[in-house]
Amino acid sequence: MEIKKINRSKIYLLLLKNQGLSRQEIVLRLGLSLPTVTQNIEELITEGLVEEFGFIGNTGGRRARAYRAVLNARVAIGLDVTKHHITCAAVDLSGNLIECIRIRRQFERTDEYYKILGSLVDEVVKKINIPPARVLGVGIGVPGLVTADNKRIFYGEILNFGGATSAEFGKYIPYPVSLHNDANAAGFAEIWSHDFLANSFYLMLSNNIGGSVLINGQIYSGENLRSGEIGHLKIVPNGKQCYCGQKGCFDAYCAATVLSNHTDGNLEKFFEKLRAKDPQAEKMWDEYLDNLAQAVSSLNILFDSTVILGGYVGEYIEDYLDDLKTRTAKLHPFNNDSAYLQACKYKKQAIAAGAALSYIDEFIASV
Repeated sequence: MEIKKINRSKIYLLLLKNQGLSRQEIVLRLGLSLPTVTQNIEELITEGLVEEFGFIGNTGGRRARAYRAVLNARVAIGLDVTKHHITCAAVDLSGNLIECIRIRRQFERTDEYYKILGSLVDEVVKKINIPPARVLGVGIGVPGLVTADNKRIFYGEILNFGGATSAEFGKYIPYPVSLHNDANAAGFAEIWSHDFLANSFYLMLSNNIGGSVLINGQIYSGENLRSGEIGHLKIVPNGKQCYCGQKGCFDAYCAATVLSNHTDGNLEKFFEKLRAKDPQAEKMWDEYLDNLAQAVSSLNILFDSTVILGGYVGEYIEDYLDDLKTRTAKLHPFNNDSAYLQACKYKKQAIAAGAALSYIDEFIASV
């Protein structure tokens, strides 16, 4: 990459993360010359990516003009498609979630269903009042394995949609469309929101379990695009039946449905019972945490990195994190504090946000 492009990218990234900097501050932080900073800022203003933002300083001398990135100069849309729901979200250039719609809708591989996806995207774009030309694209998070070009689902047992393509899903969406494994999308959203997390394993505890391996801020997909499929790690030999056809998989013991099936499919109601010290809920949660601790301990032994707990259960896990850490520490031969365990930042919107962020990340890299 040529020096001019590198300098431009540095300045733009700095302004994305620090709203309201003077040219002199940019010079000091990046070690660039004032003419270089001035030229690049002027170009970015012309392109609508940066704007003037008042003045800095009130010491009596000449106040310096401040600049900031225009966060809605571009936006991206994300869809999270599950068996019973659709979430549609918009994110800006800093990764902020600026709009979100969630509806209950049974998945169907039909023209009618794809029309609904298109309508949701149109509704979100209308709500954020952004010209269509500023929409970078639509990322769709799906519970399946996706080809490297993000165009086709090559394993889709959960929704029985193997072979479905981005063109099929995007038939009524007037923007570029790409498909993303749900756990990878959610993991990408998490690592995007943590500047200090370069390496981690994202564990998605939803109605099915998924995982994402993140190395140097990027998803490691594996040689066959199947990395992170922690849901099919055997934790009980010849145990409960898993949807994959095998027995004893982690998914069969720690999917969110293990808990919600006892409260008519309502996970929030389960945790209400748990907080009320319902004996049956406490017994189930105790077993759940033991199984979760076993898998989490194995993850840290394998990857020696932060483990982020997300998905539907991840929304509630923070209040029980200390208990889980204690159980995990007892199973770990090297690490007896379990400080590597974290609750997720994104909750139900993680998959949609992460799928959208793929376009944001690509755009920022191109500036």
